Amino acid sequence: MSIKYLVTGAAGHLGSAVVRELLDTGHPDLRVLVMPGDKTSSKIPAGVEQISGDLLDKSSLSEFFDVPAEIDLIVIHCAGIVSTSMKASRKIYDVNVGGTKNIVDMCAQKKVKKLVYVSSIHAMPTLPQGQTMAEIDSFDPEKVIGPYAKTKAEATAYVSAAVKNGLNATIVYPAGILGPYDYGKSNNITQLIISYCMGKMPVGLKSRFDFVDVRDVAKGIVEASENGGIGEGYILGNRQISIHEMFDLFHKETGKKRTRFFAPMWLARAGLPLTAIYYKFKKQQPLFCSYSLYTLGGNSNYSHAKAARDLGYRPRPFEETIRDTIAWLKGEGRI
Repeated sequence: MSIKYLVTGAAGHLGSAVVRELLDTGHPDLRVLVMPGDKTSSKIPAGVEQISGDLLDKSSLSEFFDVPAEIDLIVIHCAGIVSTSMKASRKIYDVNVGGTKNIVDMCAQKKVKKLVYVSSIHAMPTLPQGQTMAEIDSFDPEKVIGPYAKTKAEATAYVSAAVKNGLNATIVYPAGILGPYDYGKSNNITQLIISYCMGKMPVGLKSRFDFVDVRDVAKGIVEASENGGIGEGYILGNRQISIHEMFDLFHKETGKKRTRFFAPMWLARAGLPLTAIYYKFKKQQPLFCSYSLYTLGGNSNYSHAKAARDLGYRPRPFEETIRDTIAWLKGEGRI
């Protein structure tokens, strides 16, 4: 039987990278789901079949899943809302949990060959500093911090339960994604690079996190669609990168003034109220908020050894990611 890939969230940063990876690895028969009126859908490569629909509208999902009986479906569910807010949002819950439930239910109804669900490392409880975090088997929203993490934990638990009922699904847990092709302008690191190049980041932060290239995550997702085990999960990360190292790479690639001062976390937290007022006045999304500081200040020592062993996952050097991202931003006229 022939295979057709269905990809949700294909106009987003990660989803678009997945589409590129599928095309580059010889999987041209694919269909993508895009939100009605999403301007970034114009960046999806020509020739890719697009279905305009909403994760929360089961009638549009019916069209998305509609293929002849002789075709096997592999579904990659990337769509979701990433949020650094500590304020609960009905929309985030509806999309991340309700939308995922709808996709899972359609996969079970249509008896798809495989579902790859894109969860997040934030769906897993953060262990104390010094401990290495690996994949887990159970998920509880009460054990993670922040609305985004809670929605991803609940959605991941739903996927895991569906596996026990016979669904062939694999789950991936990306770390902090960055890289080129962020047409939606939603990635905080993309905005951080732009702010640095505009001379608006004279101060950095004493922190670190596991940052990974969006193209490596896309490659890991496609590998998971082919070789991921039923019910298995795979962390797709790289290594812990300090903000100091990141800013040094910004300087190296752009020649812009080197950032010399990196504030301790306690000072950054103390300055949050003033920062919030500033960005509200500017009508801009703040680069740092209480949740992002919580994340950057916590343990981010994640192991992707399982993905390396089972999927052949090999993230590229971080220097290459920064170089390529800056080159892409220059080509787009954004810096």
